[in-house]
Amino acid sequence: MKKEINVVGAVIIENGKILCAQRGPDRSLPNKWEFPGGKIEKEESPQEALRREIWEELHCKIEIGDQIEYNVHEYDFGIVHLTTFICKLIEGEPVLTEHAAMKWLAPSELQLLDWAPADVPTIEKLSSMTFDR
Repeated sequence: MKKEINVVGAVIIENGKILCAQRGPDRSLPNKWEFPGGKIEKEESPQEALRREIWEELHCKIEIGDQIEYNVHEYDFGIVHLTTFICKLIEGEPVLTEHAAMKWLAPSELQLLDWAPADVPTIEKLSSMTFDR
């Protein structure tokens, strides 16, 4: 039986653009793009996990808004349960600590990147949205 992995992703929006992060070449799903975030630890809510992960990965504080998507995707290494949330930076500028690269893209540009499969349903929802600047 495959391992069940509960993760969260932050759809960080600033000036009408969304932060996209590229996984490193030595990680699972090498070089795929994703929304920053990570695993939910025991005793953590999804929102608590997302705040912690964004602080650890990007050295930023975020305000978490509405849930965008909940998706289950089976990979060879396990079954990922991904919940994504709309987020806003409230302190700091993103710094690469775990990712190879990052880009700010308009919702209509998201499909240009090679995304991790679990993130694709969120991309499909976001690509038709517009955000205030």
